[in-house]
Amino acid sequence: MQYGYFDDAHKEYVITTPRTPYPWINYLGSQEFFALISNTAGGYAFYKDALLRRLTRYRYNNVPLDNGGRYFYIKDGETLWAPGWKPVKTELDRYECRHGMGYTRIQGEKQGVAADLLCFVPLDYTGEVQKLSLKNTSAETKTLHIFSLLEFCLWNALDDMTNFQRNFNTGEIEIEGSVIYHTTEYRERRNHYAFYAVNAEISGFDTDRECFLGLYNGFDLPDVVKSGQSGNSVADGWSPIASHHLKLSLQPGEEHSYVFILGYAENAPDQKWEVPGVINKRKAHTMIAQFDTEQKVGQAFLKLKDSWDRLLNRFSVQSCDENVNRMVNIWNQYQCMMTFNMARSASYFESGIGRGIGFRDTNQDMLGCMHQIPERARQRILDVAATQFEDGSAYHQYQPLTKRGNDAVGSHFNDDPLWLILAVSAYLKETGDWSILDESVPFDNDERKAASLFEHLKRSFAHVVNHRGQHNLPLIGRADWNDCLNLNCFSTNPDESFQTTTNKQGKTAESVLIAGMFVFIGKEYAAICDHLGKAAEADAVRKQIRDMEQAVIKAGWDGAWFLRAYDNAGQKIGSQECPEGKIFIESQGFCSMAQIGQARNLPQIALDSVKTHLDTPYGIVLLNPAYSRYYLNLGEVSTYPPGYKENAGIFCHNNPWIMIAEAILGRGDLAFEYYQKICPSYLEEISDLHRTEPYVYSQMIAGKDAKRHGEAKNSWLTGTAAWNFVAISQWILGIQPDYAGLRIDPCIPAAWEQFTVRRVFRGSTYTIKVNNPEHVCKGINSFSVDGKSLPGNLAPVFDDDQEHVVEVTLGA
Repeated sequence: MQYGYFDDAHKEYVITTPRTPYPWINYLGSQEFFALISNTAGGYAFYKDALLRRLTRYRYNNVPLDNGGRYFYIKDGETLWAPGWKPVKTELDRYECRHGMGYTRIQGEKQGVAADLLCFVPLDYTGEVQKLSLKNTSAETKTLHIFSLLEFCLWNALDDMTNFQRNFNTGEIEIEGSVIYHTTEYRERRNHYAFYAVNAEISGFDTDRECFLGLYNGFDLPDVVKSGQSGNSVADGWSPIASHHLKLSLQPGEEHSYVFILGYAENAPDQKWEVPGVINKRKAHTMIAQFDTEQKVGQAFLKLKDSWDRLLNRFSVQSCDENVNRMVNIWNQYQCMMTFNMARSASYFESGIGRGIGFRDTNQDMLGCMHQIPERARQRILDVAATQFEDGSAYHQYQPLTKRGNDAVGSHFNDDPLWLILAVSAYLKETGDWSILDESVPFDNDERKAASLFEHLKRSFAHVVNHRGQHNLPLIGRADWNDCLNLNCFSTNPDESFQTTTNKQGKTAESVLIAGMFVFIGKEYAAICDHLGKAAEADAVRKQIRDMEQAVIKAGWDGAWFLRAYDNAGQKIGSQECPEGKIFIESQGFCSMAQIGQARNLPQIALDSVKTHLDTPYGIVLLNPAYSRYYLNLGEVSTYPPGYKENAGIFCHNNPWIMIAEAILGRGDLAFEYYQKICPSYLEEISDLHRTEPYVYSQMIAGKDAKRHGEAKNSWLTGTAAWNFVAISQWILGIQPDYAGLRIDPCIPAAWEQFTVRRVFRGSTYTIKVNNPEHVCKGINSFSVDGKSLPGNLAPVFDDDQEHVVEVTLGA
């Protein structure tokens, strides 16, 4: 069944019941301050880094699910309720949650009182604004008690969850009027604090959790709320919270609004104190004054919506399929921005503790939003390149607060270096800004070891060349894109990590996937060398590419598909010779995208095998048959039950590689069939099975061997978002940024008669009208720009701030 509906005109998903199959969330913020918010107002907030600057506390894997957030209790006589249903769970007369672009609006109504909670992070602001509006819809005067509640995290989210012998002694709070300041550890090394304010005189407050809740109570019925009177408690250690008590009388038809602000502020080390023991609150006062009226909040909200409209208007499509339109125009692009901001760090499946920004992850995430934020992508490229080592390898992740490499997940994932080349080539194609290659970028953030960004690319490419095994294929290292294919781990200890443990030297196991990446991405590197006039380098690159193609054809082809790898003993993985795991998706995707063995029709044969062995009604599984036991030589991939995660789950991230490969072959019907199977808006009516949000992609869907085939997990933060946007926008719709212009090369379902794309590119707007009178999938019969017929399919760069009309007719 459906639990809501798309409101495309307002760019919102409207949830009509609080009892969704899993919490359906949204993200607030797009610059430095971020928050997660569920459809029942759960979630938490942080500044830049979900590990090191967590403002509010959230308990993952808790019972009941999704407890803790920004809560408002409304006491109307003896009736107690909350606008978002939770935490009180009183049945509401009306409920609605609207998740929009950077904001969430939750509306609840009970016994003649209507509540409207709007939450968003204004542009250029380090805080979350919460506007709570209450209206008396009854014929009687309403006297209400309103209690706010949020629970402060003690900054470092990991330490907050573990170091109780310290934490129960450090919590500190200051109270000034209607503002509660969280000052834990400010007395020592910290120069930052949080605050929670409301723009009204309060009747009381609480800052100690036990005093507010009662020691053995949950969030559903706090002692203070039940009694209708705050305790005016001041936290002294233990668990600091922030709660305001407001009293409100509303005549019939009367409405009143409050503005709450959860903010973050930093002071210079020499400006920490107003007087000894009293924090300097000037920045907080300024932030509170920015939004102390409903009018100011409304203006900021409109600016936020305008900002998102501008971002989304850089690419839009009008096709015959409303699901394509809403995903391409709104939700897929929106999710791409969130993956750019968060990588894999903070969702309802990622705690924000174990990961920062992934090297591989962010280079791929940029592919989906390069057209929206090229300036931010430029800086991100430089930041991530600075975590590279001199030999071309890299930290697998870095912390967004410090921008320093983090070795908690290990290094030597040998696919990492190539992704940097792909991200840079995408940036160059989008912007034409070749100056980025001259930027001086340190290795391992050490300015003494700085070189041009081009040198970083050169070493990325050389890292693969210099790390090959006995079949002349790339060494896999700790792992490649598939973190769970651990061919050098050989772990028998359940207390060690597959990703950080290496029990073999790593000089034998090889990856066919990296070989396919090397050929596909290496062609872009060669094109960059050509543009820079480095002819000798370009020739050398192309020779290495040819050598790798031959190595794959000789040692990486298994007769009907591409092998996945060779293990530490030199045995094949992903082969018909294997008892399980005979075929993997990754190497079929990238080797076919790279067109390895095209003269022998190998890509088509491999993709036909994907259809035969890996396709399911809910997407393409990662491998088949599933592993039924643990294989010491394979690692984590064989630890999952069959059908889950990397063990034959539908790992959605790599499904687009098959879509792209099919589009290159010209099989538009099949490319689009695969697109539909994992696209969330097509799955809305099976939400009871799918469970995660019907407006964003999930990382994983349970495969055909699983007990709940079709059930999704790990929504929002997944490379699926970027790669699906690349697949639909550049390869199915066929609007491809290129070094010299905008290339138009659609590969669509034969049934489509036409579509139109509006694309902003290098200072001009292109309106691209594609007609398909012969109902073919691929092939251009005529091509014109501004009424002038042109050979080929490349629309030139104009950079004139004007609109240009591109007309394309498909045909034999």
